[in-house]
Amino acid sequence: MRGWRPLILGLACVLAAGTAAAVPAAGKAERARTKALIAFQRDLVSVIAPRADALPLLGAALLARPLQDQPEFNSFHYLIQRAVTAPGHGPAMSWVRLADCDDKAGACPNADALAVLVTEAPDNAAVWLLKLGQDARDNKRDEARADLARAAAAKLYDDYTGSSLQALATTVSVLPPPAETIDPKSAAGAAGVQATLVFGMAGTQPQPGLQATARLCEDAKEDAALKADCLKLGKTLEWGSSPLARSLGLHLREVLADDPAQQEDARHARRNLIWQVQNFAQLSARAATDKALAQHLLALARTGGTEMSLLLKALRNYQLPTEAPADWQPHPDSHRP
Repeated sequence: MRGWRPLILGLACVLAAGTAAAVPAAGKAERARTKALIAFQRDLVSVIAPRADALPLLGAALLARPLQDQPEFNSFHYLIQRAVTAPGHGPAMSWVRLADCDDKAGACPNADALAVLVTEAPDNAAVWLLKLGQDARDNKRDEARADLARAAAAKLYDDYTGSSLQALATTVSVLPPPAETIDPKSAAGAAGVQATLVFGMAGTQPQPGLQATARLCEDAKEDAALKADCLKLGKTLEWGSSPLARSLGLHLREVLADDPAQQEDARHARRNLIWQVQNFAQLSARAATDKALAQHLLALARTGGTEMSLLLKALRNYQLPTEAPADWQPHPDSHRP
């Protein structure tokens, strides 16, 4: 389906893009800070790992995931296995467990985690779109079509990024970042280090098959049943948890709706979405030198909700409009096929 390209939200661009383990090492001072950041990340995992509840264990697992040579009891595999059975566990933990797999062996996503999600969150369209992506990859077109129908019948779309943000934001503060981890050129201080960890780790969430869904809906105009399911799914995606899902939902309405007024309304809403995403990226980039802003973004993450709700709250709290100006045009890459 031409015209739909995943929007890059760029939550991982908050402060220094990526995880502490991925901070670029440019020069002796930066290499030393990178080493200190990785050590701090390991210390956080060690302190959080003994907790018994699911949310802090989820945070510990996410922090442990990019680390190499972790002790077994502090490894991503061990911690996410504990999280999915701990008090307070739910679909968010099973969703992250999807990444507990061997990609080189073609064993991703984790089949056991996906089977649990199908029974644990059957009303979540994201679960069925994840399965759709897997079935499409395996050339199981009939199964993928059935997944689309189940996704269309679902009540909501949630990829649980909000839950991961909450888990991380409530765990990174258990230890103060050492002085060696703080960039002396950044006025954000310790809050900058914490925000880098939180938003960098949350950016590694498992993703459902949105591109596979778009491809499947390419033939919808010639298939009435498929068109109906794609439009129904689109409505759910429009109110989904992520900008990527909302973008696809609006695009489905724009290209499949019979009413020109609905098509134009979807185009207008998608233009506003691109505006919101770009403005949030600019706002979050400012946090690198703004301690109050970094602290505010962390506080928003701790409240829970979704990726989309956090984005909108941040824009409104800083008096940034959510409607694009009449003369504003999106960057060409936002519409590139």
